[in-house]
Amino acid sequence: MEKEAPRAAPGERESSGIAAQRARIGDCGETADDFISRLPDAVLCTIISLLPTKDGGRTQALSPRWRRLWRSAPLNLEVLTRPPDDPIPTHSVSPSAVSDIISRHHGPARRFYFHCLRDDEVYAQAEIWFLSRALANLQELDASYGNLPLLPSALRSAPTLLVAKISHCDLPAEIVPSFPLLKQLTLLYVSISADGFHTLLSSCHALESLCMSQVRAAGCLRVSSPTLRSIGFRDNHSEETELVIEDAPRLVRLLLPYCYQDDCVTIRLIWAPKLEIMGPFAAFVSKLLLFQRISPVSSANSMHTVKVLALRSSGDRLHAVLNILRWFPCLEKLYVTFHKRYEMDAKHEPQYDPRHPIECLQTHLKNVVFKLYWGNGKQVDFARFFVFNAEVLNKIVFEVHGDYSSESVAFQHRLLHVKNRASRDAQFEFRSMHVRNKYLGDEHIHDLSVADPFRQP
Repeated sequence: MEKEAPRAAPGERESSGIAAQRARIGDCGETADDFISRLPDAVLCTIISLLPTKDGGRTQALSPRWRRLWRSAPLNLEVLTRPPDDPIPTHSVSPSAVSDIISRHHGPARRFYFHCLRDDEVYAQAEIWFLSRALANLQELDASYGNLPLLPSALRSAPTLLVAKISHCDLPAEIVPSFPLLKQLTLLYVSISADGFHTLLSSCHALESLCMSQVRAAGCLRVSSPTLRSIGFRDNHSEETELVIEDAPRLVRLLLPYCYQDDCVTIRLIWAPKLEIMGPFAAFVSKLLLFQRISPVSSANSMHTVKVLALRSSGDRLHAVLNILRWFPCLEKLYVTFHKRYEMDAKHEPQYDPRHPIECLQTHLKNVVFKLYWGNGKQVDFARFFVFNAEVLNKIVFEVHGDYSSESVAFQHRLLHVKNRASRDAQFEFRSMHVRNKYLGDEHIHDLSVADPFRQP
């Protein structure tokens, strides 16, 4: 018979318990309930690299292990210069701290956000920062120079960049290197020559999305890319702008969320055989010049590939919208955002002729969304046309301000004469919008995971 092991004294039991607890505590200060610190170093480094600069630096206070992790994790560095009386945002660091951070951080930088507001001293320091070891292999670059020339060293990491945003600067063609991995490119308030723009796009061998806003170029902007899937474009205010899509075999989206001066914009589509999504642009036939190959888009030169279209209009511009719908015979979904200011722009325009029906209304148009719908006389007449004439319609969504009671919905049904609808399967949904309407498609220019960039939850 085995002898019972001697019991430990109370003090000894306490010491053993403390020892066991300490055994569960590592260099990182981990306890039984600390699951984050149990993660591998590689995962924790990724978490740190996604945090804002200051928050990533604060992780050093957690333990010696986190201090080591911060120094080796890919750096997310955000630098912003501001006027003296304007405080630096909490997620950014002041330019005076950048050199110290770079010198103490031994790992690479993942993202560098640098916005310089015409500060010559900071502008000169930035040349040194871009040449540092820490910023040699960036994945994301967001650089703004206050309308100063782009520093050649800013594109030193071009071979490793995945995302680039260049704004408020002059971009000389001679400093454009190769971007073999770049997937997203944004150009905002950039001056560049037509040849320089062509050279830039030719150097992007994996580009999937391109956003251009207020790009000042001598001559037209010509786009040729075998990989490009999404283009976002904004006009150059009062200056006439021409965008020529010469060869884009994979292009699916042409988004125009900021084209305020449609009469200054000419868009020529030479070869984009997979283009399915367009807009939003104002429903003025005489203003936006849209070409397919060498001829203006029209009912005789229609675009059969486009399935989703967004327009801006007023309630009294029904015929302008209908004339545009003739351009897209295979359209499946239509967005119309109503704006009162367009009512002043009404001009004489061709009227809808029922003897020449609109093809998409008869065969393809299944969904219509009216945004900023107030339910007044002109808008009701506008919507009622689709109720009476869209023969394969599944649903019309009315996005309204505030809450719509069941009584209000019933009243709108009577105004729209839904019982006389052309499609017996058509449903009518009134959706309350409590937030300010955003520019359609704006946030999805680079987000290719969203099938419909105009749809808002």
